[in-house]
Amino acid sequence: MEERDGAGEAPMGTDRGMPVAEVLRRNQLLGELDEPEMAELVGLGHVARYAAEELIFAKGDPGDCLFAILKGQIGIHTSSEGGKVMMLNILNPGDVLGEIALIDGRERTAGATALRPSELFRIDRRDFIPFLERHPRLAIRLLGVLCGRLRWVSENIEDAVFHDVPRRLAKWLLKLADEYGQATPAGIRIAQGMSQEDLAGLLGVTREIVNKSLKALKTANAITYSKGFLVLTDLRLIRDMAGEPGRSE
Repeated sequence: MEERDGAGEAPMGTDRGMPVAEVLRRNQLLGELDEPEMAELVGLGHVARYAAEELIFAKGDPGDCLFAILKGQIGIHTSSEGGKVMMLNILNPGDVLGEIALIDGRERTAGATALRPSELFRIDRRDFIPFLERHPRLAIRLLGVLCGRLRWVSENIEDAVFHDVPRRLAKWLLKLADEYGQATPAGIRIAQGMSQEDLAGLLGVTREIVNKSLKALKTANAITYSKGFLVLTDLRLIRDMAGEPGRSE
């Protein structure tokens, strides 16, 4: 397995003991490969490193490779012609990005930026497509992943059209709690720094609107702050706001 920097121009040192296969197995697309298949896949790619805030690819770039996150965190975003940026998702180790453009070879439908120093396992399209042809079981698995992505996009469109900002914010808070939540005496602490600007980007609204919604949640004693991190102090209320009252504790 070759290792390169973010620009992919020069080899650079890294931890040779990094369990690339173990990280890849956490992904729903790649996790069912057997040992020989995984070894073959790992042999096709290389590790690329990116600094915090470094652009990995932009919307409209050629879809020439797939990335699996080994370390760090990646923000997926899009932008309007006027320059307004909207954060679509936040991805973590074990997640895969770039699979849509990888399959059809067309331009990227969104951009990706490292939110913190990150290491990504990169596989080029010219190597991955023949791998899929040799392993049709993975191709079928990929169809399921893409269907899941379409469902996720449809749900987000529905939320944006039919639901108000407080409900959408509550749903994102629950999602963040699922992924980064830590139980504390005060409630569920979201151990992921999220500024009001970050939340506004995820919701596609202004920071002022998010600020107003967060103030309402704080007044209702549903959230508080601890050392700069959000703490969900009333999950039942937040779930009611998100339209998920029957969700288990």
